[in-house]
Amino acid sequence: MKPASRVFIIFLLLCSSLAAQSAPPSLPGIPVQMHWRNAPASWNLSRGALTIKSAAATDWFVSPIDGHRAENAPVLLFPAAKDFSLSARVTVDFHAQWDAGLLAIYANDATWVKVCLETGLDRRPSIVTVVTRGLSDDSTSVPIDANSVFLKIAKSGQAIFLYYSRDGQKWNPVRSFSLGQSGDLQVGFSSQSPSGTGVSATFSEIQYKPQRVANLFAGN
Repeated sequence: MKPASRVFIIFLLLCSSLAAQSAPPSLPGIPVQMHWRNAPASWNLSRGALTIKSAAATDWFVSPIDGHRAENAPVLLFPAAKDFSLSARVTVDFHAQWDAGLLAIYANDATWVKVCLETGLDRRPSIVTVVTRGLSDDSTSVPIDANSVFLKIAKSGQAIFLYYSRDGQKWNPVRSFSLGQSGDLQVGFSSQSPSGTGVSATFSEIQYKPQRVANLFAGN
């Protein structure tokens, strides 16, 4: 085989590998097509567990101080039902401050939400929620002495509740709010590494239900 032919074949294989990595996965229990809002550094799906690796200096936040927009974190989204719940065990391979794995709600570029397992100023993992309506707020609630926790989003009518759980059974609400008449929403998964060199977040025990939860305050 001529050297030029070998180079061309290697080029095709590399392109095929890159295309496979940027294509969205199909997750068990998610009945609709998913898509990336920013492709990850890499992703993997094994036995129903999804791992999203973000690159260095990746974030999703609109500063309330000066309006600076950071919007390069990889987010895997799918269209949600009018009422729904989405939960997963989120495990993060923490390395740097602000590293996080998270569940997200996306209405448009100016209106979105995330509930995160994130390291803060003291490098301690905590539950962090961000609601963005033009500018982002940022609320740190419960410290978590582990790199893994269950997170959940539930929507009923205009009400949206965010939860965490240590066992995936008893849900603790950390925030409730409304985005108003925001139209069709998308939900999904993301990781971020604003000050680090990249981070991997794994989402396992994923459950999506296109229906209202019976009790929003209990999360089930």
